[in-house]
Amino acid sequence: MRGSVDMNFLFTLGELARLVRAHADRKAARYGITRAQWAVLAKVERFEGMKQSELAEQMEMQPITLTRLVDRLCDQGWIERRGDETDRRVNRLYLRKAARPLLAKLNGLRSEITATALEGISPADASRMLTQLEAIKENLRNAIQDQEDARKEQRYG
Repeated sequence: MRGSVDMNFLFTLGELARLVRAHADRKAARYGITRAQWAVLAKVERFEGMKQSELAEQMEMQPITLTRLVDRLCDQGWIERRGDETDRRVNRLYLRKAARPLLAKLNGLRSEITATALEGISPADASRMLTQLEAIKENLRNAIQDQEDARKEQRYG
């Protein structure tokens, strides 16, 4: 059993992520938005007023890439940049009123995509799977942090 998991786990996980992204892209296009723009809107909704640089870091995105996405979202009237009161080099991001109806539709779309993905899986199994995926994510985060710590230790003794 372990050999089968070893052979298929990473491939299946990667393929699953690719399929979810492809499906979400197609569904989001209904509303004239990309999955990447949707992700930015969702983050800004959760953390209104966050620095644009913090958002880029959280989304593991190059700042210039995020800037282009935010530019488009600003042009659409869904997000606005406001200067920081203490540091004029900093932009903070806020949702505009026009984004709220779109986000409501996108939340429904997220539920629809989740229901499609979890079809035939009991709520208890889905909950257990989510808990296990969170544990896997934490294991990998810890491994990355350990690597970074070891690298710093080598560099700075």
